[in-house]
Amino acid sequence: MFNMATSMLCRVRLSSPAVQRLFLTLCKSRPGNCNNVLQVFHRPWSESTGFKPRRKGWWRKYLGITVGVGVAFAVVLPKKFNQYVESGYKKLPLESFSRLCGRLSRVEMWDWLQVRVLRLYVNMFKVDLSEAEDEDLTHYASLSEFFRRPLKPGARPIDEHHELTCPSDGKILHFGVVQDGKLEQVKGVTYSLRQFFGHSTWINGPLTNNMHYQSDEEYYDSLHIRPGNALYYCVIYLAPGDYHRFHSSVDWTITFRRHFPGKLLSVRPWIAECVKDLFNYNERVVYLGTWKHGLFSYVPVGATNVGSIKIYCDEELATNKAENKRKESIEKSFCDGGSSGVKVKKGEMFGEFNMGSTVVLVFEAPQDFQFTCESGQQVKCGIAMGNDEIVSDKNNNKIMSAENKQHKSWFEYIKSFVV
Repeated sequence: MFNMATSMLCRVRLSSPAVQRLFLTLCKSRPGNCNNVLQVFHRPWSESTGFKPRRKGWWRKYLGITVGVGVAFAVVLPKKFNQYVESGYKKLPLESFSRLCGRLSRVEMWDWLQVRVLRLYVNMFKVDLSEAEDEDLTHYASLSEFFRRPLKPGARPIDEHHELTCPSDGKILHFGVVQDGKLEQVKGVTYSLRQFFGHSTWINGPLTNNMHYQSDEEYYDSLHIRPGNALYYCVIYLAPGDYHRFHSSVDWTITFRRHFPGKLLSVRPWIAECVKDLFNYNERVVYLGTWKHGLFSYVPVGATNVGSIKIYCDEELATNKAENKRKESIEKSFCDGGSSGVKVKKGEMFGEFNMGSTVVLVFEAPQDFQFTCESGQQVKCGIAMGNDEIVSDKNNNKIMSAENKQHKSWFEYIKSFVV
């Protein structure tokens, strides 16, 4: 029997020499069970027919059973099923995958492969090459360099007649007013501004109460919104084919930065509908400051394959680093040493993504402010986003002169009666 097992072993490919030795030991100690042992390790054996190959398509039966059970579970318990899917999705190693993709995107390609890959990318994501400063694909050494391509001067004119302009190319996911300290991710799904911003230390100092013991309403009150103003927000999604640099939306001053080294989940619109608190889970860099009407915040949010967020006025920022993943947040003040902060002009280049992602604006404005965009609208960097039209000096002079004429006419009318 032991000799038969040895001959059988020569015809069956087991996984390793250690498994082969174990198989021979078991056959030598229990010759009667040699056939059963072989079935456990590999494929069935018969003395009459010899080695039996495994039936083709054997896996289809088990795949069908698995899919059937999953579909039944999704139909009977849809909420529970969504929770399991969301939990499993969050546990995927997307941060490591994004770091790998970032390294690959920076690899310089061979000349014969370079144009083919970039041309495929242009056709797949419908990139408008006519807007690029350099339209020749042979001048881009890597995918990363092509992602961050600059545009021709004047390709994105900045609206000078309105105070708030669009920070980037992309698609408007959602916008509105912050209600009770919550922002709307998609229709009917909200997330907490308290968790999105973190502790309000840039306003109340380091001795502020623990954020986790504050309600969303209390946190909103701690922001000290001016009387007659409200807090607004707007979310712009950048697709892989969009212009990957983003600009300042208004004239403002940056006073504080808080970097959250979180997850790198996809921010595609259909993912935003499925994953609750998506923007609070993802890695993001919250820049806080002030503008004409009060609080202004500019938040680039990372995503899968977008571990690299670069801000031109903040060279210390380093995103998607393995050593930072255990930290809750990394803070920096721009008002140290007597400085009043970093002043940024409207339309000035603010930063860039390595592939597409999301920009979230949260800002204070008068209660009569209204957005002039729509959800799902494709927008370009620099266009007006609200009804906050700037009144020029000439218009102010005309208004003042008209008021003076009106006052003068009333004065002469009253004087005629007195005299």
